[in-house]
Amino acid sequence: MLKLSGVLALSVVVLAACGSKSSSSDSKELADKQVINWSETAELPSMDLSTATDTVSFNMLNNTNEGLYSIGKNSKVSNALATKTTISKDGMTYTFNLRDSKWSNGDDVTAQDFVYSWQRTVNPKTASQYGYLFSGIKNYDAISTGKMAPTTLGVKATDKHTLVVTLDKKVPYFKLLMGFPSFYPQNQKSVEKFGSKYGTQSKYMVYNGPFVLDGWTGTNLNWKLKKNNTYWDKKAVKLTEMNFQVSKDNTTSYNLYQSKKLDMTNLSAEQAKTLNMDKDYITRKQASTFYLQYNQKNKLFQNKKIRQAISLVINRKQFVDKILGDGSTVASGLVSTGLASNPKTGTDFAKESAVKMAASTDVTEAKKLWKAGLKEVGVSKASFSIMSEDTDKAKKTNEFLQNAIEDNLDGADVTLINIPFKSRLARSTSGDFDIVVTAWGADFSDPISFLDLFTSDNSQNGGKWKNSEYDALIKASKTTDASNPDKRWDDLVKAEKILMEDQGISPLYQMSQAQLLRSTVKGVIYNGAGVNYNFKGAYVTK
Repeated sequence: MLKLSGVLALSVVVLAACGSKSSSSDSKELADKQVINWSETAELPSMDLSTATDTVSFNMLNNTNEGLYSIGKNSKVSNALATKTTISKDGMTYTFNLRDSKWSNGDDVTAQDFVYSWQRTVNPKTASQYGYLFSGIKNYDAISTGKMAPTTLGVKATDKHTLVVTLDKKVPYFKLLMGFPSFYPQNQKSVEKFGSKYGTQSKYMVYNGPFVLDGWTGTNLNWKLKKNNTYWDKKAVKLTEMNFQVSKDNTTSYNLYQSKKLDMTNLSAEQAKTLNMDKDYITRKQASTFYLQYNQKNKLFQNKKIRQAISLVINRKQFVDKILGDGSTVASGLVSTGLASNPKTGTDFAKESAVKMAASTDVTEAKKLWKAGLKEVGVSKASFSIMSEDTDKAKKTNEFLQNAIEDNLDGADVTLINIPFKSRLARSTSGDFDIVVTAWGADFSDPISFLDLFTSDNSQNGGKWKNSEYDALIKASKTTDASNPDKRWDDLVKAEKILMEDQGISPLYQMSQAQLLRSTVKGVIYNGAGVNYNFKGAYVTK
């Protein structure tokens, strides 16, 4: 992964254009039929890049749309719509020169499309959960609190092909952000034409990327990506079509793979153990951490001892080995391993910030804490629910947690709630849960992508955990210490430790996904951080 440990160079930067050389396939090797059939684990919730929050949506947005930069293998940044980037001497102004490109409705993609998109996303009325990523761009903080109008955001189009972005503080990971879908352009005419329907079905969208979405009704379990013939770099796109099929049952998905109706299938723990020597077997390690989020509107979970007790009865090693069995590893904290390293020592952030008790198993201590916590709350027993999705893995996770808690904590009565992904997202956002098994995947290779979530005012903080010292450290990492890599690093390490010592969440595991990927499928770019899949250069061999 691309490690960031400092401030961006204050110079003129010209990135290599991402043109038709992006595919290294030999035309003699190409199969006559350039179609891939892909298994997806959950529904597609939204194609509105201003409001999307999940991996499925962002994977589709990333392959149907395009921004200033694209993120390639190992999080390498390269030009997409930008052909040249000029950075002012003080590092506070970025000028992007844009190439000629088209929307799928025939309109030109212009610098104003970026201005409109960004202003729409940061507008408090849009209620974007990703608006906070714009912090650092001039006036965002005041806009987010309603003190200034969205039109005052530090972004402007000086002409059709020139976009100027002004910062009010340095953002060490700025270039990685420019390759993330939240910063892509939007076609104002289409947004206004479709109104409330925008992004809710494939027909209520326009696209400027390698593919267009087709056949998505907003609720169905299958859809297609089709080659976008208006895309500026269409020569680099070999696939004519990708078919996506949501399969929440690994057995069904595997059977479809065996009958060659799917070219990729995710594997259960049992399947992974059986098939790990198969020539098509691969493991996708992700910068994604699964954790328990406690709803602190519930008096029970306002109590630190109760949160600690629940965490301490979870045998994470047994869970990842016996229940998951897919290469996933025990999480030591919120920030995933391999994401970032100390700029001085090279020590992994996850190791440096680890708090042993936050992810340990100690049933004896858990029983003591549970008893003391219930006494402090004024109850002798506790009934609560654990919510997750309705996939095989999520159901087995919930059952494991239920057994661990009820078997070891006297008076605990746990109800399980397994619901569709889209519903789980909605209930998590609205705070309609007791405990939710949730996950976060880094949007870019920097610890702040995880740690930002648990500031008091972050819309992703559905559990409403709060700590003023934590907030201050995150703020310092973005302001006074943003230009000092060592101080910024220390701020983030201290913040993680505060979250873990208070058991604001309970980390469970860092995700790896065991898969079978047909050996004839080539050129798929996968990144553990940010958007996972880039299919632009994918192709099928004979």
